[in-house]
Amino acid sequence: MKTTSLALLLALFSLTTMAQSSGTYEGEVINEHDHSFTKTSSVVIKGERIDYEVTFGKQPVYSDDDHVVASLFYTFYQKADGGADRPLMISFNGGPGSASLWMHLGYTSPVQLNIDPEGNPIEPYGVHSNPHSILDVTDIVYVNPVNVGFSRAADSVDTDQFFGVNEDIDYLARWIETFVSRNDRWTSPKFLIGESYGTNRVSGLAARLQGSHWMYLNGVILVSPTGLGIERQGPVAAALRLPYFAATAWYHNALDSALQEQPLVDLLDEVESYTLDTFLPAIARGGSLDASSRTAVASQAAQYSGLSAEVFEDHSLNVSTSFFWKDLLRDEDLTVGRLDSRYRGSDKQNAGERYDYDPAMSAWNHAFAPAINHYLREVLEYDTSLQYNVFGPVHPWNRDGDKTGENLRSAMAQNPNLYLFVQSGYFDGGTDYFNAKYTMWNLDPSGRLQDRMTWEGYESGHMMYLREEDLETSNEHIREFVQKALQAGTKPAKY
Repeated sequence: MKTTSLALLLALFSLTTMAQSSGTYEGEVINEHDHSFTKTSSVVIKGERIDYEVTFGKQPVYSDDDHVVASLFYTFYQKADGGADRPLMISFNGGPGSASLWMHLGYTSPVQLNIDPEGNPIEPYGVHSNPHSILDVTDIVYVNPVNVGFSRAADSVDTDQFFGVNEDIDYLARWIETFVSRNDRWTSPKFLIGESYGTNRVSGLAARLQGSHWMYLNGVILVSPTGLGIERQGPVAAALRLPYFAATAWYHNALDSALQEQPLVDLLDEVESYTLDTFLPAIARGGSLDASSRTAVASQAAQYSGLSAEVFEDHSLNVSTSFFWKDLLRDEDLTVGRLDSRYRGSDKQNAGERYDYDPAMSAWNHAFAPAINHYLREVLEYDTSLQYNVFGPVHPWNRDGDKTGENLRSAMAQNPNLYLFVQSGYFDGGTDYFNAKYTMWNLDPSGRLQDRMTWEGYESGHMMYLREEDLETSNEHIREFVQKALQAGTKPAKY
């Protein structure tokens, strides 16, 4: 960002309040766990100037006996004079162990980090206004779970109570209820948005908030969702990778000309049909598949993936994503990224079954880590000696009992006004787009909830919003989803 732009951004921020609240822990006031500061600024979104307040600080997590067991750092953007009836979007990233900086500085907030139009890091590091923010339609709070960002457990507290699928959902639901009560937002339409593992988080929270805190939501947004505990082992897992392989090979011009010349979406429609109708049944037959059929399937999968037929034969049609990242551009001495396969990397040696590193993640850390520290410490002037944990120590993570997909289905079944929106990048190899479709289909095997579910794909990766074109489009899709869910909420919640 140019110096003049930074100066303008800093000038827009003026300190309006530095109000501290206090929490109690065994009778003592501990402000380190409970404090907030507010600044004001403005952003132009779709040609309209939006004045807003940004409140940041820590709010405690309380135990069942009202002791402070942790404090979570949050950043809360509210449209000035917007009122308590404005929608509230509660935003989580994933990991587990990942801080909220990704969607905060990359996606929906009124502040965006400096990157080039394709999402690559550029200097000088810093931030600028985000003209595509959804702040015009909803207030947004970005939450950091325990041990990520500036969030920490209280001294001498057993952290096992935080680090697990259901443990995470339990304490975050309590934190959200406290936040909503403190900010007088019980009458606000409410939305949850989560990215990657954050989709497990918000799917589970939808049911927990509704069932244990009597807080009913209007919408849930899943950005690059995981499997949400929905079964897909064996042949299903092997087959579902093929459309992602095809998308990535198309991007890198690794397909035969007849396929390469097709628009991406048209190609993927073809590959998806082949995957479900031919590739999956073939893999399911295992060793009983006759030799000629195996050869034909391997040949077709090779044409769609940019790999060789021999690779599919040698892997018994089950080619792993890790091998694909290493092998697709092996002839060019390059690898492709996991979380965004548009990125290319260079390994120590060309041989091997897996790349040395994910070039996408390396590029993103390069840009985001300095940007979030600059924004919180220098622009917002949050004074702390704590390290901002981009990825915090949260392991071992208890993954037992992951029924988050079923949690979300149950919440939707019991709340006829709860809507779901899923966003995926076609070049995401970590939580690929076709698995996201499979998750949505099998979240609701009866088909009775499908009219409240929407999926959108983008020509980018795991964080589709880092590509400038998709930043605008994906935010607009969220804006449309919020407005659709709000309209549905004006009707009685009944079947």
